[in-house]
Amino acid sequence: MHSDRPDKNEKQPNHLITEKSPYLLQHAYNPVDWYPWGEEAFEKARREDKPIFLSIGYSTCHWCHVMAEESFDRPEVARLMNKTFISIKVDREERPDIDSVYMEVCQRMTGTGGWPLSIIMTPDKRPLGAATYIPRETKFGQTGMMDLVPHIRDLWLTRRDQIEEEAGEIASAFNQAPAAQTGEMDKTILLKTYQQLLETFDEQNGGFGYAPKFPAPHNLMFLLRYWYRKGNNKSLHMVEKTLDAMRCGGIYDHIGYGFHRYSTDPTWLVPHFEKMLYDQALLAMAYTEAYQATEKTEYANTTHEIFSYVLRDMKAPEGGFYSAQDADSEGVEGKFYVWTEDEIQQLLGQEGDLVSRIFNVKKEGNFLQEATKTKTGSNILYMEKALPEIASDLDIPLPDIRKRLEAARQRVFDTRQERVQPGKDDKILTDWNGLMIAALSKAAKAYGNLEYADAATNAADFILAEMRDLSGGLYHRYRDGEAAVPAFLDDYAFLTWGLIELYETTFKEEYLQKALEFTQTILEHFWDRENGGFFLTSDDAEALLFRKKDIYDGAMPSGNSVSMLNLLRLGRISANPELEEKASQIGMAFSEKVSQSPVAHTSLMCALDFAKGPLSEVVISGDLQQSDTVEMLQSLRKEFLPNKVVVFRPSDTQTPKIASIAGYTRDLSGNGNKATAYVCQDHSCKLPTNDPQEMLDILKSER
Repeated sequence: MHSDRPDKNEKQPNHLITEKSPYLLQHAYNPVDWYPWGEEAFEKARREDKPIFLSIGYSTCHWCHVMAEESFDRPEVARLMNKTFISIKVDREERPDIDSVYMEVCQRMTGTGGWPLSIIMTPDKRPLGAATYIPRETKFGQTGMMDLVPHIRDLWLTRRDQIEEEAGEIASAFNQAPAAQTGEMDKTILLKTYQQLLETFDEQNGGFGYAPKFPAPHNLMFLLRYWYRKGNNKSLHMVEKTLDAMRCGGIYDHIGYGFHRYSTDPTWLVPHFEKMLYDQALLAMAYTEAYQATEKTEYANTTHEIFSYVLRDMKAPEGGFYSAQDADSEGVEGKFYVWTEDEIQQLLGQEGDLVSRIFNVKKEGNFLQEATKTKTGSNILYMEKALPEIASDLDIPLPDIRKRLEAARQRVFDTRQERVQPGKDDKILTDWNGLMIAALSKAAKAYGNLEYADAATNAADFILAEMRDLSGGLYHRYRDGEAAVPAFLDDYAFLTWGLIELYETTFKEEYLQKALEFTQTILEHFWDRENGGFFLTSDDAEALLFRKKDIYDGAMPSGNSVSMLNLLRLGRISANPELEEKASQIGMAFSEKVSQSPVAHTSLMCALDFAKGPLSEVVISGDLQQSDTVEMLQSLRKEFLPNKVVVFRPSDTQTPKIASIAGYTRDLSGNGNKATAYVCQDHSCKLPTNDPQEMLDILKSER
């Protein structure tokens, strides 16, 4: 803490003080006179004839904290900014529409992007310049805030005509609509995606590329589908090598569970320590599917540990899930998570030797001090091998080493809980919760875990009850009793995904009905009627520099990719070919861009894999309270069968609710008062069966 900074209690709050976003509230006592995004700020800029300094970040962003400490919390920087700009802060997680537009501006203007995102623009939102992190002082050829701000003020006052002309040209370039793309993507693009992943696969360490290395679970989920389609064992190898390496590495929290954001090195050792809800959801899905494909216990264990963390630390009392945990505590990244050898030995006594050996705890440590790049004596815990291999090397029975390690882990965890904890971003986002609902539902099916089904149900019920507007539309964000910000495409798409999975878990028709309703909403208000595909924002949303339409599957899959698969699944469940046609139009709308680099669109490739079939529709008729129905469902759910939809038809009624959605189920009331499976594949239906194994044989026959 710098001594020249006044105590928070002595500072005057700026215009962020009444906001709900944890990120904006972190800046509410900066001497920079921050405004939230809104007409008040833009009107003030027009009235005072000042440019806008737009700063976009999020609460768990390490370099956002650094820039805040270094510049925004400094009176000398604030004086320059307040004199020159009207300054606006945006939480990218709360307003992904603003972030998406101006991130594209930054990438096109500078060739790079990231957070914090810094945009200089006119009062009418036209960009003049873009950057990411900016130091306080000029160094290493990068202009600092102390020099940059006066320079911009001078340009604004002395070269205004030129600036306005350039701003107009930049805005015009972004407003040029891309040419319509048409073209069907065929199965060969699945091979191309596999080949591109193979080219970048790190055979030694797992994962793709060098560093920084991201988990990219949708890459793994695509490879599992390619393995299933082609019997390609190299695909499965890439999945297993990556999942094993991540689970052993420092990117995994071996004490409290859950995954950190990404690894800064190729070996998964040193992470950026923030934990994001969406990473937990997507990785849980990848480990669950890998378990279904391989039946390896370690993948099931990892899934359970991820959810142990989420349900313990990220579950809100209302039922939804919080967004993230910070990387920093006490102003130091990773401090909460690292250990010295002495700490481990003093805490665990004789067991300290075993734990130090398993987790590679050394006297010199492996965690470098960022400023000096010197070892601190602190250790990021990681494993060089999976626990069964370690048990074999140490000649300790696996059950014994598991028991001893769990007792030691619990002691270390309890001690760690006494430390100053990283900050938590406790807003609830509809899109990220949709992913977690999907993950919990998939795991509930695969592992027969009712706790996961209950958690998914509670989260879905909370969103459906508390995050809707008067017309039934969704809100994007909930915090401190307030639902706000009209929902974006990803909110509708990811929640719909979750509701489809939740229906297939609970067979409660209301979740399937809501999935269909939300799908109609995005078709009415988000669909690009000229070129196909979905816009990020609805047709009645705030107008920005341009209306963004994403297909890139980055840290999270794109709303268009998820919507394509949703449309395909809902089309099959409800026997509505119009929904499948819309899915096809998404593929055609982005075909040219995707064909150039399908590896950047692996979630879309999962949807294409589904579309190319063979597809199976399974209707189970029976009584969920009877053992034969339970057995048939368990047989279906334990297998990795990615390209299917499942509908349940209660056998004890002539007019089941599901028939109002899927009319074809009306007469499928069972065969001989036993649980019955009706399987159709690619528009051809097989004879009904009461035998779970025969059902599986039919489903696998087209593989």
